Amino acid sequence: MTTNAIPEPDTKDWTWVLAQQCPECGFTAAAIEGPAIGGTVRELAPRWAAALARPDARERPAPTTWSTLEYGAHVRDVLRIFGGRLELLLTEDDPLFENWDQDATALADRYDLQDPAVVSAELTAAADVLAARFDSVAPDQWERAGTRSNGSQFTVLTLGQYFLHDVVHHTYDVRA
Repeated sequence: MTTNAIPEPDTKDWTWVLAQQCPECGFTAAAIEGPAIGGTVRELAPRWAAALARPDARERPAPTTWSTLEYGAHVRDVLRIFGGRLELLLTEDDPLFENWDQDATALADRYDLQDPAVVSAELTAAADVLAARFDSVAPDQWERAGTRSNGSQFTVLTLGQYFLHDVVHHTYDVRA
């Protein structure tokens, strides 16, 4: 495998996806109703498993673009991070979400060197856990609120919509 260049850090504030359709992947976060989030997560997990099983999963399409493996490891971690954030929203009043530097995590955890089969299994397990947690949200809990470290505010609903865009967008990125 060739040495991969470090991709440029993503410094965009993606919260705009809560108000408009993503022009790249076509996902419209606001169109997703809370009770549909768990099922959508379950529908996406097998697509990730199939993508991670491809023989070229470790190959980058360009030196500074993540491979399917790297995107898969990121999505696995997104599932875990947002599972923790959802738990905070459901158990604490107005929690503050700790900052997560996804780019630093990718480098520190060497996403590029992980085993695609292990990442696939971990992603699927994390998806199952998070889907079940969203399925368990009671009708009166969807508006519970919390704040991200940069000041962006989320409810359980908008956290789920925002999170789903990330997973859908990266599914688009790897053509899964």
